[in-house]
Amino acid sequence: MRRKYFGTDGIRGEVGKGAITPEFMLRLGWAAGRVFRKEGKRNRVLIGKDTRISGYMFESALEAGFAAAGMEVALLGPMPTPAVAYLTRTFRASAGVVISASHNPYHDNGIKFFSPEGVKLPDSVEMEIESLLDHDIEVVGGDQLGRATRIDDAKGRYIEFCKSTVPFQMSFANFHIVVDCAQGAAYQVAPKVFRELGAKVDAIGVDPDGLNINRESGATSPERLAAKVLELGADLGIALDGDGDRVIMVDHKGEVVDGDEILFMIARSRQTQCRLRGGVVGTLMTNFGAELAFKEHDIPFVRAKVGDRYVMEELRKRGWLLGGEGSGHIVCLENTTTGDGIISGLQVLAAMFEADQSLHELKQHMTKVPQILINVRISEQRDPMQIPAVEKAFSEAEAKLGGEGRVLLRASGTEPLIRVMVEGSDEALVRSQAEMLADVVRTSM
Repeated sequence: MRRKYFGTDGIRGEVGKGAITPEFMLRLGWAAGRVFRKEGKRNRVLIGKDTRISGYMFESALEAGFAAAGMEVALLGPMPTPAVAYLTRTFRASAGVVISASHNPYHDNGIKFFSPEGVKLPDSVEMEIESLLDHDIEVVGGDQLGRATRIDDAKGRYIEFCKSTVPFQMSFANFHIVVDCAQGAAYQVAPKVFRELGAKVDAIGVDPDGLNINRESGATSPERLAAKVLELGADLGIALDGDGDRVIMVDHKGEVVDGDEILFMIARSRQTQCRLRGGVVGTLMTNFGAELAFKEHDIPFVRAKVGDRYVMEELRKRGWLLGGEGSGHIVCLENTTTGDGIISGLQVLAAMFEADQSLHELKQHMTKVPQILINVRISEQRDPMQIPAVEKAFSEAEAKLGGEGRVLLRASGTEPLIRVMVEGSDEALVRSQAEMLADVVRTSM
């Protein structure tokens, strides 16, 4: 059965269009409630959201749908996506729901589900929910209707959990940190986590108005954070995205530290402490410099398809605990079940503490190579490698790099685009080959 609504990361789109309407959310709550409800058990679902103005509307619609299916609803209010995953586990809930479009602007929204184990739903469960979405809503008997309550101490529970992921004796009192919460879901909890661990914290992006989430701030726009770090003379900056599952950092010189560098720093720290089980999972887009650094330090490294779902699949298959993407979505399974920007940031601070090095010094152990990415719009989605001219140009680019770089052609999963990526040690060569290959794709497709 072909998916109609669920994508690789839940259901997402522009508010008021397609599936992102109150009517659909009512049916989604009911359909999911029918799937999650088990007879004879306490059936409770947790709902968290980010700070988008549309979250209030969709929260109410989902609440009504779940109640109609006989599910108890516990409301968390604005909470990071990974916090909902954690609380779903600790409350032994039937499922967790996040109302968020992550790093997208306010006019988008979406829904993510978590299983009782705090991980994304299996495909089979998503398909079961989809199979009910076009049915008429059948309300349970009046004596079986669900009720809604609010978990007032949810934020405190999650703050304590985050703090528990670094050793008790570790204090960050010598760190001056700027935290950018992107006007998003982490605005209440992230500054408290770092302050309660001793750090001096200046917080920005903590004045959400429902419309400014991710606007020129957070992990997708770290320039504002870099400027603030330099202005205040801080030791480093930590930028989260709108739902708190990504992190990008800035060192004391205002230089951005991306997810590939963060992933390497955490891996190297754990290797030094004999806590790295197996190796590390990156993606097809992970910088070639990271691959070389992992190889230099004898850390096994493999690439998964782009997307945290695929990183998680590869980690489970291999029994490894650490993976991530350059976007800052880092998965530390030793600590939690999904990507968590706060926890990933804490692991970097712990690595700095253990090594007695600044973030700038720590990142010198890995050197990124120049990487050029060009998006080529096409009229219809096709496999570019099935076109002889493109295949020939691809082979020529690989040959010119001479084993000191990578060439990647990847179709976008959401837009009619072919992503042309070339990376290697010689920036001029990398750029020329990327532009050549993009021109061939443009004229051949």
